Amino acid sequence: MEQPTDWTEPGAHLVAPGVHRIPLALPIPSLHAVNVYVIEDSDGIVVVDSGWAMPDTRTSLERALRALGHGLDDVAQFLVTHAHWDHYSQALVLREAFGTRVRIGRGEQKSIEAFDVGAGLHPRQVELLRRCGAGALADEIAGAPVDRSEQDVLYTRPDGWLDDGERIGLPGRGLDVFATPGHTRGHIVLRDAAAGLLFAGDHILPHITPSIGLETEPEPKPLRSYLESLRLVRGMPDTLLLPAHGPVTPSVHTRIDELLEHHAERLDEAAAQVRAGRATAYEVAAAMPWTRRRRALDDLDAFSRMLAVLEIDAHLDVLADRGVLDFHDEAGVRSYAARS
Repeated sequence: MEQPTDWTEPGAHLVAPGVHRIPLALPIPSLHAVNVYVIEDSDGIVVVDSGWAMPDTRTSLERALRALGHGLDDVAQFLVTHAHWDHYSQALVLREAFGTRVRIGRGEQKSIEAFDVGAGLHPRQVELLRRCGAGALADEIAGAPVDRSEQDVLYTRPDGWLDDGERIGLPGRGLDVFATPGHTRGHIVLRDAAAGLLFAGDHILPHITPSIGLETEPEPKPLRSYLESLRLVRGMPDTLLLPAHGPVTPSVHTRIDELLEHHAERLDEAAAQVRAGRATAYEVAAAMPWTRRRRALDDLDAFSRMLAVLEIDAHLDVLADRGVLDFHDEAGVRSYAARS
């Protein structure tokens, strides 16, 4: 089992018999690394997630595999938890080089097929920000230049889709696929019940509350789906948590309970802000603290402000579904009020 260490330490770290964690660097200041998991298999190794397609990450992955006695051409397939670039893009590049099979959740098809870097990185999010009453922030996001690390990323269809309820049979190991929409509409987790492992992707992270609906084609009710997905996994026997970001931890259940409590608190806070007279998602978000340091919304960078406002939009949507709030749209902006 993995020993206590800095979870971003390079190399391959044994987390369970036949399973290794490899952290790969990211071009994101607030998120240093993504975990890629290598499952050793007699028919070739299977890799869960792949990293962001950059020369340095390819070199790091190749070096870590070499230390395990493998090469990049030994990878039989990539099983990808969702279509964000830090999970999906390197698999596509390595497929070009080695013909490696790449599979991802079927629910990601809409976002993959709709993606067009020429339309900007977050076109749907810009529309939603305007509905949230955050017009100036929407303009800022729409006008942001596309970084080279994003402009040149390969983003195409996989070789096959992973379906909810599917069982992936490997020699000596079975992985069950569960659809867990919320972080993205097609997010999946992989569960090895016999070994007591959950390859959780970004669905359950040990220190971070995952963003909701950040994708080309977000679903209409991402937070509702996310909470349902958390409860789905909570209903399974507890396992080791193998997250895409952060250290491996001993209990999936413990972290799910914390995430459900966090969202319950945020729902209560958002409802209280509406009762206090804040009407739009932007106004509510601006009145609430953010991050563990409880920072003001205006103190965050533009991308983080976008995530914050859209998170509150999702919370207000759930409150409306539950009958706590009413809403109406006027001139393209949605306003909320407490239901009497």
